[in-house]
Amino acid sequence: MLEKISTKFNDIIKQVSGKGTISEKNIQEAVEEIKIALLEADVNLRVVRRFVNKTIEEAKGETVLRSVDPGQMFTKLIYDRMVALLGGETTELQLKGPDTQSVILMMGLQGSGKTTTSAKLAARLKKEGRKPLLVAADLVRPAAIKQLQVLGEQIGVEVYTEDTKDAVKVVKNGLKYAKKNSINTIIVDTAGRLHLDDEMMKEIEAVFKAASPQETLFVADSMTGQHAVDIAKEFNARVELSGVILTKFDSDARGGAALSLKTITGKNIKFIGTGEKIEDLEIFHPERIASRILGMGDVVSLVEKAQEQTDVEEAKKLEEKMASSTFTLEDYLEQFQKMKKMGSVQSLLEMVPGLAGQVPEDAINEKEMKREEAIILSMTKIERHNHRILGPSRRKRVAKGSGTNVYEVNRLLKKFEKMRLMMKKVAKNKKYQAKLMSQLGS
Repeated sequence: MLEKISTKFNDIIKQVSGKGTISEKNIQEAVEEIKIALLEADVNLRVVRRFVNKTIEEAKGETVLRSVDPGQMFTKLIYDRMVALLGGETTELQLKGPDTQSVILMMGLQGSGKTTTSAKLAARLKKEGRKPLLVAADLVRPAAIKQLQVLGEQIGVEVYTEDTKDAVKVVKNGLKYAKKNSINTIIVDTAGRLHLDDEMMKEIEAVFKAASPQETLFVADSMTGQHAVDIAKEFNARVELSGVILTKFDSDARGGAALSLKTITGKNIKFIGTGEKIEDLEIFHPERIASRILGMGDVVSLVEKAQEQTDVEEAKKLEEKMASSTFTLEDYLEQFQKMKKMGSVQSLLEMVPGLAGQVPEDAINEKEMKREEAIILSMTKIERHNHRILGPSRRKRVAKGSGTNVYEVNRLLKKFEKMRLMMKKVAKNKKYQAKLMSQLGS
């Protein structure tokens, strides 16, 4: 996620932070590198100029040049400018109370991920306690309705459909159906359309009028960069948008769309798609994304992801097991599977301060991790709870069942024994924990 721009900014910040004093020449050089980094990230030229001019204006003032630590002050300045560029603050959905009907209208280009995003949003709102209904108003793309029905079934959300080509009719009847069945949140999935197609744009205007939505969200593929921004601007001229959802954000190495949208369209990014799973839709936090771009990590998001997978009681039990050496391969498997739900290892490392962009992808062997999972899954419950009973014949059977070899089974068991010893030491020694945390922090 944003690997290229993050690496560039990380290098620039390190160069400036390493200087005892900063001159106007240093600032000019750093800002020139920032300008190049933003242009390479496919950020709108107008946005780049504003960013650069504002940075130079503020950096050359007494705040940076005469501060106690000019390097840190310059970093803080860049961070503040980056947060402003990304929208300034987190913008939540403006929905009515749970006893009143709220409508969310989804629109965008074909192939931007509207249908999947509609389902992801429905799942998120359902988890928050709302009762959503998906309305299938994409009557153009073949199999769009079927796709929404499959996704709806997967997340346990009803999908309203009609055998017609009239999108306005579907929306009107969908709203009536929702009211009759006490459904408080209606998400309307519309057909993908080009802003140049006047007939299709007139249709979305009619749908907008019929739906009277509280939220009108433009769904855009973040990897299309400036193109996504230009299209969002054109859509907004026809139908007033309330915000943007950027899909495929996890695959976007540059960040051009995210960094240009607010300035060019005046609309904030509300959500980002961070993967293919239904739960991979995150609230967009400008300050957290800015922190990632500058290599400062995103500890808050990392903690939130961990909290979603582990409750307090489970964490206490796990700590007790670590301290008493009763941590088993079954526990190891459970923790491994929870971590997988949090996202890829690379995406988690990006959230750790100092590691963003610093750990090469080939250094993270996710294939080996999957292989270890397969080995443990090939063991019986008894073997997972007591790995010491795994003699030569059992190890041979496990290797065959997991599609590996005895050497790899032996390597996993040795690794697990070492890990158990280290975990026991950490869990029982508070001073050692503090030392380890300080090492991680540095």
